[in-house]
Amino acid sequence: MRLIDSHAHLQADAFAADADLVLGAARLAGVERLLAPGWDLASSRDSVALAARWPRVDASAGIHPHVASSVDEALWAEVAELARDERVVAVGETGLDYDRGFSPREAQLVNLRRHLALALELGKPAILHCRSRPGEREAQDDLLRELESAGRPPALLHSFSGPVDYGERALELGLAISFSGLVFRRGEEASATVALLVPAERLLVETDSPYLSPPGAPRRRNEPCWVEVTARWLADQRGEDANALGEGLVRAYDEMFARA
Repeated sequence: MRLIDSHAHLQADAFAADADLVLGAARLAGVERLLAPGWDLASSRDSVALAARWPRVDASAGIHPHVASSVDEALWAEVAELARDERVVAVGETGLDYDRGFSPREAQLVNLRRHLALALELGKPAILHCRSRPGEREAQDDLLRELESAGRPPALLHSFSGPVDYGERALELGLAISFSGLVFRRGEEASATVALLVPAERLLVETDSPYLSPPGAPRRRNEPCWVEVTARWLADQRGEDANALGEGLVRAYDEMFARA
């Protein structure tokens, strides 16, 4: 089965000692492309360095909502400049997180708006994180409003989480949607319905390594090689042959993250 991992933080401390081995294991598992998203300036720089070192790895540059309040104009200017690098195929990871709320909501919204404007300017997709507190949907609703106001920049909802109508509206706005091991957790049952709605050309899969381990994967450190578990779940939900789904995932990835 051909595979991609559209969101794996290979530059995280969890992989500091053996990133080469982890990438090798992913390759043996069929993972042909991998995107290592940045979440702050340092990790964005590391993402570009990984892409320079490994041809199968793509880079992104951005500021996660958790650290949005720590970013001043000078730091944002550095991130925006880094996003122009030809090895950077996406802007982010950014978005809204009202669950843990490590940054005030207004700081998160300002941060999100900067990324959406940059994505629209560069024509590179924004990678969007979105979480609300259990049973709530404020972050999802705010994200949709910001996307509508921003002029519909290209974007990917990473590790989908939220109600079905949120997914439907995101698709109406032209977004791509990626699914992770989060789909196996209690409270994320809507993902099975949304998985049926996503057009093949906008359907992606990810691990969010080292987080969100799917069934069977080590809980302490998820790896890109485990993306097949979620990919096969997608094939089952959609009633598709797994190999055919894999071919579509590779095509969708290459279309979404076009290299210079």
